[in-house]
Amino acid sequence: MKINESGRVTGVQHYQRNVESHRQEDAKKTRRKDEVSISTEAMEMLQAQEKTQDTDRAQRIQDLKSQVAAGTYTVDAEKLAERLLPHFKQFTEK
Repeated sequence: MKINESGRVTGVQHYQRNVESHRQEDAKKTRRKDEVSISTEAMEMLQAQEKTQDTDRAQRIQDLKSQVAAGTYTVDAEKLAERLLPHFKQFTEK
């Protein structure tokens, strides 16, 4: 049996090419980014929800603006105090 030294070199070269191609494939796999897809039904639900919230909020804002412009808007002192009390308690506890 005759062993050719140059044959060994090509065998190593084939092995190196194979290893390099696997490394490139692995690198491509790791470069993938996460993807999120939302169904059309979910998008429609979100849009419908935003429309109802926007109209309710817009109506409330318009009512407040008209009250302020007319000078009939009054601040409920008790509600204001209830909302501010937790914030002040936070500072006194420290």
